[in-house]
Amino acid sequence: MKIKSRYNSFYYEEMTESEIADFDHKKCALLVIDMQNANLRQGMTGGECEGPGQEERWAPFRERLNKVLIPNIQKLENAFRDAGAQVMFARIASQRRDGLDRSLDQKMPGFNNLLFYKDDECAQIIPEIGPVGEELVFTKTTDSTVAGTNIRLILKNLGIESVTCCGILTDQCVSCTVRSLADESFYVNVVDDACAAATMRLHENELEIINHIYCTVLSTDEALSWTGYGLHS
Repeated sequence: MKIKSRYNSFYYEEMTESEIADFDHKKCALLVIDMQNANLRQGMTGGECEGPGQEERWAPFRERLNKVLIPNIQKLENAFRDAGAQVMFARIASQRRDGLDRSLDQKMPGFNNLLFYKDDECAQIIPEIGPVGEELVFTKTTDSTVAGTNIRLILKNLGIESVTCCGILTDQCVSCTVRSLADESFYVNVVDDACAAATMRLHENELEIINHIYCTVLSTDEALSWTGYGLHS
């Protein structure tokens, strides 16, 4: 399947179309990254980003989360499930309440000082898009889902060759996971209207950086029509 190419960087500025390789749906997985309660509303963030003016600063991000990401991720999940493809989740959560098991990047001062204890409400997947049945949830204390969990082994055991990623943040955990998956020789897609960064500029800049090199960027509608999932009409 070919799609109109966008988010082209300097390296690919002359590319007009992208090719999405076909895979049997049994070899495909949807990975929903860090869509946790902590990101839904003021007062549940794990980093040091609360206080005067912060709610207003983060309002566009939360609006995109609620009005764009959640509905689109629901569509993707339903389609993958209907096709019999794998749906998986990654979340940031420490095994210790004091967070000493976190990696350095999640202990840095400021926003990245993320402390979500695994049993707390803030660490749980948003209910509207949470796992169904035995769908796997990978708990990590790193940005990369691959570096922080045994997902690579699980994907190989399940015979997965293609992983479609969505969630947050585009420029952080999504990007780190995508790059790691590509380095492990998985075919990776990123759904642009099912991902978000703190700002649209950061979101679009990161998609331009990773597109064509580490992944293929496509929309929710394009993902749903991709023959590789057996989701097309």
